[in-house]
Amino acid sequence: MFDVLVYVYENYWRPDACPDHGQLSRKLSAVGFESEEIEDALTWLDGLTQGAQAAPIEQSARGMRVYTDAERELLGEDSIGFLGFLESAGVLPASMREIVLDRAKAVGEGSIDLEDLKVIVLMVFWSLGEEPDALILDELSVGAEHRQMH
Repeated sequence: MFDVLVYVYENYWRPDACPDHGQLSRKLSAVGFESEEIEDALTWLDGLTQGAQAAPIEQSARGMRVYTDAERELLGEDSIGFLGFLESAGVLPASMREIVLDRAKAVGEGSIDLEDLKVIVLMVFWSLGEEPDALILDELSVGAEHRQMH
């Protein structure tokens, strides 16, 4: 699924530039993605759209997020540390972090590694029509060695 999300991010710079699900599904299939992978990604993107529309994104007062045991197991220390880095850098407000966590939980594949979490963060920015600054974008970029070529 994450390969599909990376493809969508790289080929449709804004959500409104993305075609409807039917056309997108055909394009993804033509590129070589499996139908189950496409279906999972489209369902995940629907949840992202709903989450982005429901949550107003604003910088709030500094606070500390305490992760539940289930969230710690899902994300692992590296991913939690990375989220903390993004928050302390001032690029991931608490409301966006919660969307990231919601989408991580929606993956449903057990634990999320750091590279997949970076894709989730990129997609949250994408869904809101925001682009992180160049240095943060570089941190979020997933190296080609970690993704399949289609």
